[in-house]
Amino acid sequence: GDRLPRNGDTVNGEAQYRQSCTYCHSFGGAPIEPPRPGPDLLDISMGISETWLGAWIDFPAEMIAAGAIPPENLEGYPYVMPDLLHPPVDVWDMVDFMVTQSDIGQIFDSEPVNLTSAQFEASRQDYFNLCAGCHGLFRTGATGPDIGALRSQAIGTDGLGAILHYGTPAGMGNFGQTGIMTDEQITNMAAYLQLPPPDAPPLPMVDIQASWDLVIPVASRPATPEHTRNWENYTGVVLRDAGQVAIIDGDNNEEIARLSTGFAVHILRSSSTGRYFYAIGRDGLVTMIDLWTTVPTIVANVKGCHDARSIDASKFPGFEDTYLIEGCYWPPQYVVYDGLTLEPIQRVDLPLVDMNGDPLVENRVASIVASHSRPEWVVSQKEAGFVSIVPYANPLDFSISANISTAKFLHDGGFDHTGDYFLVAANASNLMVAVNLNTQTLEALIPTGQVPHPGRGVNWIDPVYGWVNATSHIGEGKVTVYGADPVGNPAHAWQIVREITLPSSGSLFIKSHPASPWVLVDMTLSATGYDQDICAISKATGTLDRCFTVATNGKAVHFEFNMDGSEVMVSDWDPDGAVIVLDSTTLAEKRRFVNLTTPTGKFNVYNTAHDIY
Repeated sequence: GDRLPRNGDTVNGEAQYRQSCTYCHSFGGAPIEPPRPGPDLLDISMGISETWLGAWIDFPAEMIAAGAIPPENLEGYPYVMPDLLHPPVDVWDMVDFMVTQSDIGQIFDSEPVNLTSAQFEASRQDYFNLCAGCHGLFRTGATGPDIGALRSQAIGTDGLGAILHYGTPAGMGNFGQTGIMTDEQITNMAAYLQLPPPDAPPLPMVDIQASWDLVIPVASRPATPEHTRNWENYTGVVLRDAGQVAIIDGDNNEEIARLSTGFAVHILRSSSTGRYFYAIGRDGLVTMIDLWTTVPTIVANVKGCHDARSIDASKFPGFEDTYLIEGCYWPPQYVVYDGLTLEPIQRVDLPLVDMNGDPLVENRVASIVASHSRPEWVVSQKEAGFVSIVPYANPLDFSISANISTAKFLHDGGFDHTGDYFLVAANASNLMVAVNLNTQTLEALIPTGQVPHPGRGVNWIDPVYGWVNATSHIGEGKVTVYGADPVGNPAHAWQIVREITLPSSGSLFIKSHPASPWVLVDMTLSATGYDQDICAISKATGTLDRCFTVATNGKAVHFEFNMDGSEVMVSDWDPDGAVIVLDSTTLAEKRRFVNLTTPTGKFNVYNTAHDIY
């Protein structure tokens, strides 16, 4: 306590308290439902010293390690308070304020600012860019919680500002602390969230057809590659904030193209032959890239959604490069296109009713995979909790043939090692879902940690349990491994066989390759200082081997291996970003591709076309 300057600036202390503490803690007043993550602080100065309180704010992890709080006292809270990196003078000002305020009484929340039309529109766009993916266009929640007007009013202006600034260890981004949002943007967003959400427009077929742009007709494209490069070892890199995709030649270790695509591209998918990349932007724009031209070239564009995350091609033999499906976050629909031209063929509405028969205001297509053994796509309906089968053998009808009730809210997923099971996160339910695609039935619900987020997931052979699959988590520092071999090891199929502790929550992706001895995990959304690190789990032992820093400018995110699995790429997600290439066996850095604007996802042509993960 002696090291904390006691200058007694309670005005600064109040400002720091409101900015930092008010999402997790109330200070008098009625409780809200769901409750805040931390206790009420009105009587915080009773029973503990000012020095103890200051030390707790400044060094929470060290205080816990020293036994300052009995572990059983922490069990009722969803996470432990992180170190918010306040300088000591601010810490003591906060302590002085709280001690003084305890004698005065309740702290009342700040009023939201009145937004001008321009500020409202800017906040609406900020919400779409940063928040809608987790909380929904109408803020009803899914991966993230409900933050509709009533819930946001209960949290309050100060509380909303606090979580926007600092995030949480449960996976909410620290947008203010990292400079993603300015103080003005946060202030305006706190007001925007307390207003009713604006209506969202439809996107009818006539508008989708009008958006179609066939840049280069099929007859004008090369019949064979116009170059001698190994195009199957190209890797597409999403340059998120630039609205671009960079193409890297993995054999020659050089960037060969940088193409302008839709806003904030989410993923790339390969056509079944691998010749074409399909990029899907957050704005719903599909961009088709031909990899056989001398330099990768955009040959078609179309927009089937206002907001989108998922896309995939037809991959069953006989339907190579024939069809493409785009799933929408908004409107609640999917669109099927000609796979060679992107000409719109059919728009299909999603049901606005969930697996329990309850009505929905939105229903988003969260993920899509293309079966290699049947002419069909597997589609996740996020809000509804359905895994849907969409056949494409009938060129006149691409309607849903089966809705399989699973769990809510569905998000991302992929195949097991056989391709017979679809494994998808129901991350708001803290479950992984296993769907048997042979019988089109729910096979298992697998309990995991908080907010599983596996990407497409990972398959490997465990030394004890045979084939397994796994997920990491946004809300908990843990990898959950479960058996995925109902034929060879039925006793452990869809049962948790290992839980591997990571140093932080905030993981977005877990990945491997048959040629690598490692399963790699990021901690991109870590609020405790591990966002530049990745962790390596040994396939040979099923244990965590090491965690180490790879990013230097921004956050480490997403993995992709080259075609033969000898190298793995990790993104340094920053405006002045890079793609870091590691040896997939030694994990030593081999090279970096620099001057990349916010690189995020990376997609190798061969691995993506063949669903190797």
